[in-house]
Amino acid sequence: MKRRMLLAMVATSVATVASGQAWPVKPIKIIVPFPPGQSTDILARVMADQLTKALGQQVVVENRPGAGGSIGADVVAKSAADGYTLLMVTISTHGIAPAIYPKLPYDTQKDFAPIANIGLTPQVLMASLKSGITSVPDLVAKAKAGADLNYGSSGNGSASHLAIEMLRSAAGIKLTHVPFKGNGEAQMALQAGDIQLLSDAVPGAVGPINAGKVKALGIADQRRSPFLADVPTIAEQGIQGVVAVGWIGLSAPARTPEPVLDKISAEVMRILKEPEVLDKLKGLAFVPAKESRQEFEAYIALENLKWKKIVEDAGVKIE
Repeated sequence: MKRRMLLAMVATSVATVASGQAWPVKPIKIIVPFPPGQSTDILARVMADQLTKALGQQVVVENRPGAGGSIGADVVAKSAADGYTLLMVTISTHGIAPAIYPKLPYDTQKDFAPIANIGLTPQVLMASLKSGITSVPDLVAKAKAGADLNYGSSGNGSASHLAIEMLRSAAGIKLTHVPFKGNGEAQMALQAGDIQLLSDAVPGAVGPINAGKVKALGIADQRRSPFLADVPTIAEQGIQGVVAVGWIGLSAPARTPEPVLDKISAEVMRILKEPEVLDKLKGLAFVPAKESRQEFEAYIALENLKWKKIVEDAGVKIE
């Protein structure tokens, strides 16, 4: 009798989760696969605070950094698909990683259910003041004239690396890659004139650019950044197809019930209209993405195809 009652309770619980009617009935965890204090972590905490108010259950953030984000992502991929464990996903973990790490312990498309894209920030191409490079056409002309030009990045296979590889391929020029242990080191080398070029996302680029320490050459997006409105896009300067936009979104384990995914997605879309959240995004130099889960899923698939081609064309290999 007790066994039948227990089985009935389990069946009822499963049916309730599947219908999404009673969800959530306990705290929800958002895994951030990076250390505290980074943009992904800050956005996760903004979302957690807002979702706590909206859902009536505590939403907490747990940092699980390591291995370029794959440790935290693997935790979520193997978690119960019940809506109580979510993951902050980024261009590095779910856009580029599948192209450069063939042995990931999960499939970024099959093992996750995208919920919503949250924030966007494009890469910005910059030049050292000592280089004398003033624009993208100037860069291309110097490179084609035989100038020995090198560019830094935050590491092999990073967005800052692949953004310039995308430009190099589109412009048909030769540039030498010099990887550093993070954008901080690369930015110092650029300002010192040890390297001629560097690409970084707007949050890391806007300070040195506005301070006049480096020269902004172009935005790697289809439109200008509101945080660097005077800087033209690379496309405006005659080189088409150079689009390298960083993104941060929210996903759940695959097979999470559709009603639960829909509920979280709808709340995130609403949250991204809140003035205090928009102010926080602005402070981080991100623009709100406001993509539904279906749009986000399609976007990730396209990102995987794009970065796979860039990685293959550039011959990037990471053991």
